[in-house]
Amino acid sequence: MKRIANMRNVLFCALILIVAGVTCCKKMDEDAMDKEDLRAKLTQLQYRVTQENGTEVPFQNKYWNNKKSGIYVDIISGEPLFSSMDKFNSGTGWPSFTRPLAKNNIIVDVDKSQFMTRTEVRSKKANSHLGHVFEDGPRPTGLRYCINSASMRFIPVENLDEEGYGEFIKLFENENKKAFQPGNSKEEIAIFAAGCFWGVESIFSMIDGLLETTVGYTGGDLKNPTYELICTGRTGHAEAVRIKYDPKITSYEKLLDYFWRSHDPTTLNRQGYDVGTQYRSAIFYHNEFQREVAKKSKADFDRSGVFKKKAVTEIVPATTFYNAEEYHQDYYLKNNKSLCHILRDK
Repeated sequence: MKRIANMRNVLFCALILIVAGVTCCKKMDEDAMDKEDLRAKLTQLQYRVTQENGTEVPFQNKYWNNKKSGIYVDIISGEPLFSSMDKFNSGTGWPSFTRPLAKNNIIVDVDKSQFMTRTEVRSKKANSHLGHVFEDGPRPTGLRYCINSASMRFIPVENLDEEGYGEFIKLFENENKKAFQPGNSKEEIAIFAAGCFWGVESIFSMIDGLLETTVGYTGGDLKNPTYELICTGRTGHAEAVRIKYDPKITSYEKLLDYFWRSHDPTTLNRQGYDVGTQYRSAIFYHNEFQREVAKKSKADFDRSGVFKKKAVTEIVPATTFYNAEEYHQDYYLKNNKSLCHILRDK
């Protein structure tokens, strides 16, 4: 009887091994089929990034400089990942976000490849490799989700409903409330000074509807100033950004909102360690409409209580604007350096 019982145990174990082997082979076959399906569905770059933890080339990918409003979803599963509302220009050449759109759709893991330790970011449903998250982002999160464009698909606001993402439209309601502006011009000009013009230009470049940004000098009497003369602080000019924008897409009010949130307007002739009249806070208006809107926005800012002191921002008529030297234009797009400005929540 004991011999029979042992034989039964042996047969039972053998049966378990056979079933396990069949199951394992079936799982391997399914994985292989899934991989083949993905190879057929994805481009070579998309497959390399999402399935082989690859990294695309900075400044040469689809969404690094995308300024349109909408959401980013996983290229395979379509699960929502990030929003344009949380996208910022990190100067790295990859799409960067301060937070996920749906936190439950993101998983993180320790990545010890490339002889360093990093925090990898993957999508939960598709398990796609997305990129990495770093602790050098802007406030309030202090995080920078550095993501590969190849791992995502962008869906603009106007297509959200038809593509089944209508629940996210409400995120953009305030952004889409564009104020009416006088006239029917296809473009408007705005000029702001808020400290070092490298950072100011970078902040404004986040806004959808901008046609062109130019850094330069204005507000003083010296003709054709140079950067060396500006640095003396004796020219009367301020480092400023001239913005050409489409009033049908964005509004002067929105530009002012970014202006107040991008610097400390309560400090006279300085921003942080940058001291001098060239770093003063100023709004250079082109017409009565801009003057009135700027005055109202300044009063609203003072009432907001963001800072204990009131703004010392000048609101003065626009005068001759002198373009800065070429190496100053789009500085953070040309140089991989940390931003000298951040965009506050309010």
